[in-house]
Order: sequence, then structure tokens, then C-alpha cells
Amino acid sequence: MKFLGDGRPARSTLLDGDVVRKHLSIELGFSKEHRDINIRRIGWVACEITKNGGIAICAPIAPYDAIRKEVRAMVEPRGGFALVHAATPIEDLRAARSEGSLRESPSGPRAGLHRRFGSVHEPPSDAEIVIDTTEVPAAQAADQIIDYLRTQGYITLG
Repeated sequence: MKFLGDGRPARSTLLDGDVVRKHLSIELGFSKEHRDINIRRIGWVACEITKNGGIAICAPIAPYDAIRKEVRAMVEPRGGFALVHAATPIEDLRAARSEGSLRESPSGPRAGLHRRFGSVHEPPSDAEIVIDTTEVPAAQAADQIIDYLRTQGYITLG
């Protein structure tokens, strides 16, 4: 657990992409422009949490490299930033969709396609952690992330 200067544990906040869309970005669609706006909003909220001593855990689908770099530049002056890339083949995402694990777009020109997984995804070249989801079970991935955060001094445990 990371501690603030006065000995209190730092609070963490999860900014889940779907939850943020539901409450903060409900008017946005899934065009590149709207995706960028949504990621920028998540970055701004993360920046506010970070500058006030908290820990922001952001979990959106952010397919475009430029907006990820913009958010990194926004957050880093106020605190740490660690980009975790879950490298999941699109085929696996589509398989999960067909198994009913993922919601599908209900209507419109992309009906039947999961609206979060477009054809464009720019894998990050600057990720601190890359997890191959075809090789690494979720519990092991979580351990990798926690180990990284601990070695970088973001958190202390015990």
C-alpha cells in the first residue's frame, strides 16, 4: 500500500472505460474523435486524482497511440504513469463476443459487431508492461503489474 506524506494510505480509484462512458461520456459514440475525447476525459480525471495524492487505475480501451501519449504527458508531471498493454488478439476478442462474454452493438451500421473493437488498434511502443493474454493467466498478470508497481516505488505492501 502506498502511503501519503502524513502516513495515511493513498486511495485508489478505478476508472473503468465502460463506467466512465455511462456516466461521463454518455453522449459520445465510437468514432476516433469521440474515442479520443473519452480517453482525454479519463486522463483529466486521473490527473486530478493523482495531483491530490490518490492513485488512478484507468481501464479503457484506448486504441490510438497519439491520445495515449497526450494523456501520459498530462499525468506524468503530477505523478507516476504506467501503461499496461493487454496484448489480446482480435480473434480472441471476437471469440469472447460470440460466446456471449461481451456485449454487442444493438443497432446501427455496425449492428452485431462489438462497438468497442474496431479494426484499428495501434499497439503501444512505450508500454511499461506488456501482457500476452494468450500466454499469461489473469492472476499471473496481476502479479506482474503489482511487482512492477512495487519495484518502481508506486506501492509498498505489508
